[in-house]
Amino acid sequence: MACSFRRAIACQLSRVLNLPPENLITSISAVPISQKEEVADFQLSVDSLLEEDNDHSRPDIQVQAKRLAEKLRCDTVVSEISTGQRTVNFKINRELLTKTVLQQVIEDGSKYGLKSELFSGLPRKKIVVEFSSPNVAKKFHVGHLRSTIIGNFIANLKEALGHQVIRINYLGDWGMQFGLLGTGFQLFGYEEKLQSNPLQHLFEVYVQVNKEAADDKSVAKSAQEFFQRLELGDVQALSLWQKFRDLSIEEYVRVYKRLGVYFDEYSGESFYREKSQEVLKLLESKGLLLKTIKGTAVVDLSGNGDPSSICTVMRSDGTSLYATRDLAAAIDRMDKYNFDTMIYVTDKGQKKHFQQVFQMLKIMGYDWAERCQHVPFGVVQGMKTRRGDVTFLEDVLNEIQLRMLQNMASIKTTKELKNPQETAERVGLAALIIQDFKGLLLSDYKFSWDRVFQSRGDTGVFLQYTHARLHSLEETFGCGYLNDFNTACLQEPQSVSILQHLLRFDEVLYKSSQDLQPRHIVSYLLTLSHLAAVAHRTLQIKDSPPEVAGARLHLFKAVRSVLANGMKLLGITPVCRM
Repeated sequence: MACSFRRAIACQLSRVLNLPPENLITSISAVPISQKEEVADFQLSVDSLLEEDNDHSRPDIQVQAKRLAEKLRCDTVVSEISTGQRTVNFKINRELLTKTVLQQVIEDGSKYGLKSELFSGLPRKKIVVEFSSPNVAKKFHVGHLRSTIIGNFIANLKEALGHQVIRINYLGDWGMQFGLLGTGFQLFGYEEKLQSNPLQHLFEVYVQVNKEAADDKSVAKSAQEFFQRLELGDVQALSLWQKFRDLSIEEYVRVYKRLGVYFDEYSGESFYREKSQEVLKLLESKGLLLKTIKGTAVVDLSGNGDPSSICTVMRSDGTSLYATRDLAAAIDRMDKYNFDTMIYVTDKGQKKHFQQVFQMLKIMGYDWAERCQHVPFGVVQGMKTRRGDVTFLEDVLNEIQLRMLQNMASIKTTKELKNPQETAERVGLAALIIQDFKGLLLSDYKFSWDRVFQSRGDTGVFLQYTHARLHSLEETFGCGYLNDFNTACLQEPQSVSILQHLLRFDEVLYKSSQDLQPRHIVSYLLTLSHLAAVAHRTLQIKDSPPEVAGARLHLFKAVRSVLANGMKLLGITPVCRM
């Protein structure tokens, strides 16, 4: 594994530099394949060893790199030492590289890369991740889809690193829309439609009552009254609301299952309708609550009346707002879970909202507000299904399945499948997730079904195809060859490139764990798949001598294992046939 090589290099450096090996490990990195010079597997960044406040001009650093390289010696691990641009480069003994990497991938299985020294000093934490969070009775728009897959990735990664993760779906299940919905259902609702397709029917009712309320003030007034009855705990109003909520969650759970996503807790704004009143009292007791002429209550976060720093926390009729309920939810979660970190995954339009919520928690005296983090993401434009704009998550999943089935039917190499619908959905979801995760999460992007489903190039379809192809190799040749294995048979450039790339997996996971960006893992897996495609064409197993065939099969098995590990972290279920 990379960390055993890193440590061996760090130990030799520590004797020359008189520094503990631990201080050197993060300065030693595997050289990415794309910039691979023929020689190096690892490089030491000389810059990172030197004191930051000294002004080191390029020649000085180059001279220091050369001097350092001259003091180092090759040994059983390192077969060659050279210098690059401000670096000292190390080439690992080829047979040792092959044997160690392949052994480690097979031994560590799903933990490969996660047992690295890069993670050894990290304390295990309790982490709350709030994601997805659709509004009951409103569109499950593309923003919710992004929140769902990004939040799932973050939760998967944190869990894989050994943290205790609590996944929360904080539903928009309270607020003025329920006044409209309650009134709307009494006017236009049908019990049997509600039971058979709750999300669809509630959405239709909501659209209809909104139109009515715009034209008829009495409908708007009765909606307001219905919401007030809810806030005051009216049994009849609450019973109808509870029915809407329960049926909607049942439907969401079914759809999330298709996505491969689950939650430990379905919470919602409704949980905090009483606790938000306690928050208002606390704000008042600390002298932070200001009443406006309109009768609303606000908090001035600037302390000098700056309009951009004013946050409204109560309506004129005394009912709570989104911000108040978020404050109450954060306080409640701290009491309940005593978390080390809480991550909110929402679109970047809510950036200011969360800044204000965290700031309010701080001035209320909650120091742990610093443990709260907002992971914002950009807007997706142009995601439409054949029926028009996306209304529900299920529309997207059905569209994925349909388009992928058509694609698979048109490709001659498609195998006979036991469950083509399931395979189509898994490949299609991989396509969707990779398209979404390729860039910075904060970036907006234009959605294109055609680009998503390309089988060549950097797509999720290509990843799934590579995995299925490698699995097929194991099925065809596995039993006879996997026992026969000689590392000396894997010295071709294509084999060495794959081994060097497998070395870097822990660094890539570390990078994603630091900035919570999946693109590092995506880029790594796509490169791995391209390397595997080249090797598959040139390193034949059929008709090769048994020990050569066995070694190559081991290499392809290692690639498939790491590919599957990375895909699962991203929220993709690898397919074995397609």
